[in-house]
Amino acid sequence: MSGIQTSNLFYQSRHPMPLLDRAEGVYLYDTTGKRYLDGSSGAMVSNIGHSNPNVIAAMKAQMDKSTFGYRLHFQNEPAEKLARITAGLMPEGLDRVFFVSGGSEAVESAIKLARQYKMTQGESSRWKVISRFPSYHGCTLGALALTGYDPLAKPFAPMMRDMPKIAAPTCYLDKDNLDDTARGLKYAELLRAEIIAQGPESVLAFIMEPIGGASTGALVAPDSYYGEIRRICDEFGILLIYDEVMTGAGRTGKFLAAEHWGITPDIVALSKGFAAGYAPLGAMVANTGIVDAVLDAGGFLHGFTYAGNPLSCAAGVAVIEELLRQDMMGNAASMGDLLKSELTRLMDRYPFIGDVRGKGLLLAFELVSDRETMQPLPKNLNAFNRLVQLAYERGLIIYSRRTRGGYEGDHFLVCPPLIINRAQVQEIIGTLIDSLDIMAAEMSLPVNS
Repeated sequence: MSGIQTSNLFYQSRHPMPLLDRAEGVYLYDTTGKRYLDGSSGAMVSNIGHSNPNVIAAMKAQMDKSTFGYRLHFQNEPAEKLARITAGLMPEGLDRVFFVSGGSEAVESAIKLARQYKMTQGESSRWKVISRFPSYHGCTLGALALTGYDPLAKPFAPMMRDMPKIAAPTCYLDKDNLDDTARGLKYAELLRAEIIAQGPESVLAFIMEPIGGASTGALVAPDSYYGEIRRICDEFGILLIYDEVMTGAGRTGKFLAAEHWGITPDIVALSKGFAAGYAPLGAMVANTGIVDAVLDAGGFLHGFTYAGNPLSCAAGVAVIEELLRQDMMGNAASMGDLLKSELTRLMDRYPFIGDVRGKGLLLAFELVSDRETMQPLPKNLNAFNRLVQLAYERGLIIYSRRTRGGYEGDHFLVCPPLIINRAQVQEIIGTLIDSLDIMAAEMSLPVNS
């Protein structure tokens, strides 16, 4: 055994982190009193900010009534109310809600519902769920089989049935003469080709993040991509599942990212900002025809102990009420435009920033060796870890992953709570400049004066 054990708790590594003392608004404080600006909303979770008094009051009120009632024994009003509110915020037809505890569970629920629905339609040969590479859909084995991120998925490949993948629409890397519309259609056509290659009668669904999450760093496809994907799914009778675990609950300036393109998926997975970190909560939202067919055939063969937990649902109701009351989606759109423009301006100073992308307050920038070729930085530099560390030391939390399938490429998600203001945007940019300057000096990267 190496090292000295100081805690019985473990997560991904032995890297010690400060002890959290309290959190308020967009800031967190450790027990030494140091303040951190939550520039990634944790893992893109804390959409409404920390310690919102109205949410806390709603949770306390629910705790005085009940904290648990098993879904097979009781309905509860917070779950019923949250389902009504959620359905009211969905595109027309998505009006049946199934609660879970987190994003991986929401994705698992979506693919299981899709499978059971097709079985009720006499299409039991359909079981393959096509996804994209890179992508991330969760850490359970079912969700991981959909995930296109090798460092997380490959160690478990013998334990799961891998699903077919098509390339994510990384148009910013393409060197061709196509315009955005043609590029979007080109990437959408990859889905049609894969359905045909797999055999249309075997394909159940296509799952996608409407705006890329951690694996692609806020990747937005050309507008033409979204409608064409919907048409292809309809053409072959496969279900379209939107993984809005990260993009949903106002993060992109709309309640669902799907709204930006007027798309109605067949099933949506929600979590993260849905309860904004106040309680573990997620949801699958589906078309009523799908749900009724499954229930009529004997019921949905799936469930979780904490589904519809009254305390979690009370938190979810209060979170959405605050989201709407304070017009946080409007703020996400306006502050997102400001933050994106400020991040784009950094490209003038740092030639190694190759791309800035995203929508609302789901934003990212990617580092490269050469902006013309978009060649990534040498992976041995570990820039994706070093910049996060430098920013953290200076009181800014950002989130990084490796863009090119998980093994190289360095991108950084900058996704503060939806309550961020102009002064705090400038605080983020100032700390990023300090951190980038230091990293550039350490790695001999060019900086323009």
